[in-house]
Amino acid sequence: MSENQSVIVERAGPVASVELNRPAVLNAFNRDLRCSLRDILQLLANDATVRAVVLTGAGNAFSSGADLKAEPPVADQTQQQLLEEYGPGLLAISEMPKPVIAVLDGPAVGIGLAYALVCDLRVMSESAYLQAPFNRIGLLPDGGLSWLLPRLLGSARAFEFIVDAVKLSAAECLQLGVANRVVADGAARAAALAWAQTLAEQPALAIAATKQALRGAAGSDFRTAIELEAELQAPLVDSADFREGVLAFREKRPAKFQHR
Repeated sequence: MSENQSVIVERAGPVASVELNRPAVLNAFNRDLRCSLRDILQLLANDATVRAVVLTGAGNAFSSGADLKAEPPVADQTQQQLLEEYGPGLLAISEMPKPVIAVLDGPAVGIGLAYALVCDLRVMSESAYLQAPFNRIGLLPDGGLSWLLPRLLGSARAFEFIVDAVKLSAAECLQLGVANRVVADGAARAAALAWAQTLAEQPALAIAATKQALRGAAGSDFRTAIELEAELQAPLVDSADFREGVLAFREKRPAKFQHR
C-alpha cells in the first residue's frame, strides 16, 4: 500500500494494518500524522479488497494524544484541525463498511483515545490503559469523545473518567465491556491480526450491514431500528452469500463466502 514518515500500512490478503509511526513521541499527533491517517483511512474505506482493518501504534503506546510541544493549540487552527483533519479520519473508521480493530499495546490518551474508541473492536495488552486528561489542561474532550464515552461507560462514569482524568486499566476496560480482549504485553497485535483474518473470511455484506445497523441504532429509537434492519436485510436475502450460507448449513459444511 503506502509508507511514509508518520503512518505505515501493510497488507496481508484482505486485512490492512495501519500503524501510527511516531514512537519517539508516543505517537503524538502532528499535522502530518493526522492528515496522513485521514487520507489512508478514507482510501481503505473505499477499497473493496480490504475486508478488515487493524489500527495500532508503533513502540510502547497507541497514542499519547495531540503533540502539544510541537504544535501549541490556537483557537481557529484547533477548530479547523478537528473538523478537517481529525474528524474525517474518525468518521472514516465509524462509517467504513468493514470492521476496524484497535490494538492497544500501551496507553491511548487524549485524541488518541478517540481513535481507539471509535473502532469497532479493541484488543488491549495487560499494561495498556485509557485516559482523557483534557480538563487537566483546561480543555474538554474532543474527537467525538463526548458522544463515545457516555455510550461506552454511561453518563456518570464518563463524567468521572473525564473530570478526574482517571486511568482505566485493561482489566477494568474488559470488565466494563470497553475492551473485547486482553492479552499479555506484546501479544495484542498478533491477536488482533489473527482476529481480523477470521473476520475477513466472514460474509462482507452481512458484516457491513451489521455495523451500519449497530451504529444507526445508537442514535435511534426501537421502531427506527426495526425499520433499518428490514431495509438492510432485504438485499442480504438476495445475496450469493446467503444462498451459500444456507446451503452449507444444510450440507453441514463450512461456508465458502464470495462477499457478494
